[in-house]
Amino acid sequence: MATLKILVVDDEPGIRAGVDRILRNFKVDFPFMDELYDFSVLEAGTGEQGIEIIESDKPDIVLLDNKLPGIQGVEVLEYVRSKKYDIVVVMITSYASLELAVKATHDGAYDFIPKPFTPQELKSSLENITKQLYLKRMTRKMKNEGKQVRFQFLSVLSHELKAPLNAVEGYLGIMKERQLGPNFDDYNEIIDRSLKRLQGMRNLILDLLDLTKIESGKASQKVENCDLVAIARNSIDIMMPYAIQKDVEISLNAPEKLMKYADPDEMEIIFNNLISNAIKYNKDRGTVEIDLYEDNNNKKTTICVSDTGIGIKDEDKSLLFADFVRIKTAETKNIAGSGLGLSIVKKIVELNKGEISVGSVPDKGSVFTVILPDKFPSANE
Repeated sequence: MATLKILVVDDEPGIRAGVDRILRNFKVDFPFMDELYDFSVLEAGTGEQGIEIIESDKPDIVLLDNKLPGIQGVEVLEYVRSKKYDIVVVMITSYASLELAVKATHDGAYDFIPKPFTPQELKSSLENITKQLYLKRMTRKMKNEGKQVRFQFLSVLSHELKAPLNAVEGYLGIMKERQLGPNFDDYNEIIDRSLKRLQGMRNLILDLLDLTKIESGKASQKVENCDLVAIARNSIDIMMPYAIQKDVEISLNAPEKLMKYADPDEMEIIFNNLISNAIKYNKDRGTVEIDLYEDNNNKKTTICVSDTGIGIKDEDKSLLFADFVRIKTAETKNIAGSGLGLSIVKKIVELNKGEISVGSVPDKGSVFTVILPDKFPSANE
């Protein structure tokens, strides 16, 4: 969990105490963020005190009253701007006017919260500010990364999203113009195609979110005692409709429970990707076998997913775990995918100090083996 420091500069003790009370147990979370954000509140009764705290504590957000004893709020705002600090300033004032709004906006104020404000008004404003701060800092971080990586990332993203969007747009145009006639049933096929395209985009976005979450190179902060067998069964349930569609039989060979200290979300990503691939690249009426067992002597846990699918050539095995790579053959040309699943699995396995390997025979099938240590690394390791 990350903490944002908020400085409340207001000469009314009730306002300062009210902000502290509202934010005491308040947290902000968005799906694209890799952690929750909470808030710590600093207080200043004058503009001069506010500047001192800005210099000493470098808050992330300043809630600033304009009418203060001594220097005014807009002067504090001008000071923050002159120093080019990475601080979001929000004016909280009963004396808001068009002239003040124009000046404050010109000087860099992010927003206004009129007094008296409700808890929901304050929380809504801070949700937006937190989102903007997160995205701004992530953008700055990306600027420091390799340009080639960003170019590849954006190129793949634009290519993979543009094609299905164009297709869905075309299908909707056909429906709007009633090109197949007035009978709604005649449009079932293009509705199914649209839904398939949208599902592909959704999977790509989820893969990208998984990738960015683990690209920091840090072990998960959500480590807990979890049952790998239960996670495996849940992944099988999720993938079962796809397996039924391809007439692929899935079996699980595992003890009743296998408890491990790990991040359940990361373990689910491993199972989901390996099982999904085993079905996706399988043959009709094929099989997928998942073996999950613990080697107490060597203090290791093994996850083995085998299939009776199309297999992989020896020269392609080294490419499997790279970002955005999909093995293109006559058998795979009509199989959709982002090229991220196995690279994400490999990153998670390596973050957990484990190993992943693949054995495969073309036209016979593949076996993916993940070996994880008995002791999973904590967030501080």
